[in-house]
Amino acid sequence: MMIAGVPSDALGRRILCGTEYATVRYVGSVPPTAGIWLGVEWDDPQRGKHNGIHEGTRYFTCRHPRGGSFIRPNKANFGVDFLTAVKDRYGLSDEQDVHHGKDSTLVFGKKTVEFVGMDSIIEQQSQLNQLVDISVRECAVSHAGQKEEISRTCASIRHINLSKNLISSWETVADIASQVQNLETLNISENKMKFPSTSISVPSVFSKLRILALNQTEITWTEVLLCAPGWPALEELYLTSNNITVLERPENVLQTLKLLDLSENQLLDGNQLHLIAHLPRLEHLILRNTGISSIHFPDAGFGCKTKMFPSLKHLTIKDNKISEWSSINELDKLPSLRSLQCHNNPLMDTEKNPETLRQLIIAKIGQLEFLNKSEILPAERKGAELDYRKIFGNDWLAAGGHGNPERNRPSEEFLAAHPRYPSLCLKYGAPEEGELKRQQPLTLKSQLLTLTIKCPDKPEQKPLEKKLPDSMTIQRVKGLLYRLLKIPGSELKLSYESSKLKGKEVELDNDLKPLQFYSIENGDSVLVRW
Repeated sequence: MMIAGVPSDALGRRILCGTEYATVRYVGSVPPTAGIWLGVEWDDPQRGKHNGIHEGTRYFTCRHPRGGSFIRPNKANFGVDFLTAVKDRYGLSDEQDVHHGKDSTLVFGKKTVEFVGMDSIIEQQSQLNQLVDISVRECAVSHAGQKEEISRTCASIRHINLSKNLISSWETVADIASQVQNLETLNISENKMKFPSTSISVPSVFSKLRILALNQTEITWTEVLLCAPGWPALEELYLTSNNITVLERPENVLQTLKLLDLSENQLLDGNQLHLIAHLPRLEHLILRNTGISSIHFPDAGFGCKTKMFPSLKHLTIKDNKISEWSSINELDKLPSLRSLQCHNNPLMDTEKNPETLRQLIIAKIGQLEFLNKSEILPAERKGAELDYRKIFGNDWLAAGGHGNPERNRPSEEFLAAHPRYPSLCLKYGAPEEGELKRQQPLTLKSQLLTLTIKCPDKPEQKPLEKKLPDSMTIQRVKGLLYRLLKIPGSELKLSYESSKLKGKEVELDNDLKPLQFYSIENGDSVLVRW
């Protein structure tokens, strides 16, 4: 039955009431009042008054006990079609009630123009046809509009941002996309919509789609897999904040995927990752704030590489609950890992010195090139690995380690805690007892270095001998030199020379790094120029 002012498919539709978003859960009368009411569930439950029960009668249900209200249909905005939103957003709207005036004129609202103004309509159509990248975010788009109208009017579209609109179903998305022949990027985040509950077959609609954002759409992983056959070329999939807790293994779908973002979904446990571990081309996995507390690849032993995530280069696991070094050890099993972001995990609190923490992670993951967005230079890796080898050298010896390969039998317990240690011994040689006694590990205790400060371009300036802690940053060294030489730190260029590197100077080019980062030792000379 048609109800005046209410679309026939109103039930389940998304609406705007003022600036508030809601979903229609009921259409009909609410005795003893007269007329038609819409029962709505607000996105913001603070906006509501009840849970769908009025005077003892349940009209609809809400997730939140006070998430519902009744409103009159004239308060509900059911949205506009896609093309109307595009014209409004880009100032090409024909809403001005264009109608013919007398003679050869056209009247646009109150403005009268020459009949030759038809040229501007042709120009408008030309502009629409040239649009490649379209954003109609928050434009109340709810449906596709007349069939084939989009393809006739906007033939060049490749990228669409449809986020935070009034799209109620995946079917509506497909209706719009079916008219965009070369669609490559689609963002439909922040649209609470219904997704198919059974397998669908529409491969041609999204045949060229490479990037898809479905953040905050309430999609489940099961629904992702049901839609995925329609995304044969998809490379990037964004699924943040969807209450996804359980994953399933993709079978013959998402095989082209290179990036997957599951951030802000509270996954049941770290083992859920095993179910997506065999996507052959996945290079970038983002797992920010997913609640995982551990990572484990059970198919590979100490020092071996896992068959899981064969192409994974970039991993983000920041803002999680990882507290054990064993999870960092496991990451060394990933054969292609080059970049890791792991801020804000309880593990980060186990070391007071962030520089020590960074060195330990670098030493534990052999192929890492970037850590928390900062590049790992060869000198830093070498320093971190040598320090690690010394720090745990005595533990290695106590656990059965030995410089003689025939007598080298470190315990399983030691190898579980330090799976890279054998490879570091192969790379740099096994540590000897005398070496471990002579020199304390640099990262465990700050050492004082006796350095000679020279100004090679200023012969009148006599060399100075200073004792500086190896943890002192280059910036602080420049501050000290300012007090000694009265030259602003910004004008100073520092380098150092060592008896081990005769004839070579090493630039001290990063103000934020400590002296130990550059492997400066007792007796070395710091060269100052300005």
